[in-house]
Amino acid sequence: MRDIKLVEVRSELAAGTRGASMGIDALKIASLDKKSDFFTQFDPINVQDANSFLWKGNNFPHAKYIDGVYQVLKNVYTTIESLRMEKKFPIVLAGDHSTAAGTIMGIKAADPDKRLGVIWIDAHADLHTPYTTPSGNMHGMPLAMVSQLDNIDCQVNEPTEDTIAIWKKIKTIGGDFPKILPGDIVFITVRDTEDPEDHLIKNYGIKNFSTQEVRTKGIDQIASEALETLKDCDQIYISFDVDSLDSSISVGTGTPVPDGLTVQEAIELNVKLIQDKRVCCWEIVEVNPTLDSENLMAENAFEVLEATVKSLVDNF
Repeated sequence: MRDIKLVEVRSELAAGTRGASMGIDALKIASLDKKSDFFTQFDPINVQDANSFLWKGNNFPHAKYIDGVYQVLKNVYTTIESLRMEKKFPIVLAGDHSTAAGTIMGIKAADPDKRLGVIWIDAHADLHTPYTTPSGNMHGMPLAMVSQLDNIDCQVNEPTEDTIAIWKKIKTIGGDFPKILPGDIVFITVRDTEDPEDHLIKNYGIKNFSTQEVRTKGIDQIASEALETLKDCDQIYISFDVDSLDSSISVGTGTPVPDGLTVQEAIELNVKLIQDKRVCCWEIVEVNPTLDSENLMAENAFEVLEATVKSLVDNF
């Protein structure tokens, strides 16, 4: 049986709207409403956030709060590295999606010789950099961080020297090398991208399974193809952003997008993917109860969380 460890990351520095730090507690309330004992089964680790930087104001327009984001990523990195060194399976509950970079850095640091693949279930590609971002929100940058991409070919911004210096520090957390190859990313339901991201997706041949493809081929086939795409990877990390769900469902998240998954599709997909023995970490992010009504997003997200962890437990 996998030795599961729950990791809670209440960071919302990198999101465009406030409230994602409350998502974990919203999940816990949802579990109570559903009379689930899920959270009694685990003794969680709380990773120190840097949300206090929000009170200081932002000095980095093309990478908002990057100084605080750097601190959080280091905290997540050291936590995940130590857990993986102990052969534990982290189930990460996080606020904004930028912290996924720290998770990936930690997984890689614990097993530097193992090739790491990423399954990114999300409405967004999160491949922006300070040079290309239209918003400056760093939850759109984690995959560029861990791939050490700047995407200068598509540069539209002129980040300050301070921004560039901290961006370089972020990219070298855990060592000055790419933690993943861009071609070892598999997107599922990514459907809201900008030109600089499209350039990278095309340039590196990153596979993206659309929502329509999921429905045409079926969950089992998509899961099989996604895992086959990563056949050369020794380890796989799955990150599930709740905005992968359709915007009619995912009101309680910062960046909802139409044409996403249903809750049942998300459950079946994650349940299937986590059964692959190479999967070493699973994560759920971006629940924001301040944007929600009656905690519906958290209730839907909790269903995905509980079913996925049950699948992990039952199949090992």
